[in-house]
Amino acid sequence: MSLGKRAVAEFFGTFWLVLGGCGSAVLAAAFPQLGIGFVGVAFAFGLTLLTMAYTIGHISGCHINPAVSFGLAMGKRFSWRDLPAYVVAQVLGAIAASTVLYIIASGKAGFDVHAGFASNGYGAHSPGGYSLLACFVCEVVMTCFFLLVILGSTHERAPKGFAPIAIGLCLTLIHLISIPVTNTSVNPARSTGPALFAGGWAIHQLWLFWLAPIIGGSLGGLIHHWLFEKLPAEPPIAGDLH
Repeated sequence: MSLGKRAVAEFFGTFWLVLGGCGSAVLAAAFPQLGIGFVGVAFAFGLTLLTMAYTIGHISGCHINPAVSFGLAMGKRFSWRDLPAYVVAQVLGAIAASTVLYIIASGKAGFDVHAGFASNGYGAHSPGGYSLLACFVCEVVMTCFFLLVILGSTHERAPKGFAPIAIGLCLTLIHLISIPVTNTSVNPARSTGPALFAGGWAIHQLWLFWLAPIIGGSLGGLIHHWLFEKLPAEPPIAGDLH
């Protein structure tokens, strides 16, 4: 598959992740009496990733996240040469989805994009008021384990066909843990799209949601490659003469 087609797949995959995940937060999470809350938003992000993994995984690998692309490159599963095209496509997909979400959300009277628009934040802009250090550590650790799950579930010795389920549920769990802390990024593209519309503090704090996920993703890629990538061959089954 050409790099151009893979990049287009990454664009659409990231578009769906941001529209589904951030859209659930902006449009449905706080809806009076029927709001889906933190749990619903967490599952929305997990479901968008799971559905896209089955849809474009065989085309581009379904990174739909610059931190994942960095982590896979560090883990020797992805070419550094292809990284810029993937990251650009992912960021453009997130911006396009945020544009669509803004058009929909602004159709309701009283909508205020500057109230947050599903942006990520720390300190006064953390949902639970968590400090910069707490948010940094949270994003690094969550993204690191996200990469460990991705690399482990897609390993040649892992059960075939189940990786999207493990990865989607992992992203759901990450959101269940960290929405109160940072509103959950673990994805610089996901953070960039909404921040461009929210402006102000969201733009000023965006650096953290590039730096921490990329550090975490890179650590996850390095750890997996160092510890698990070169596993010994499985022992032969007793009686197997082949």
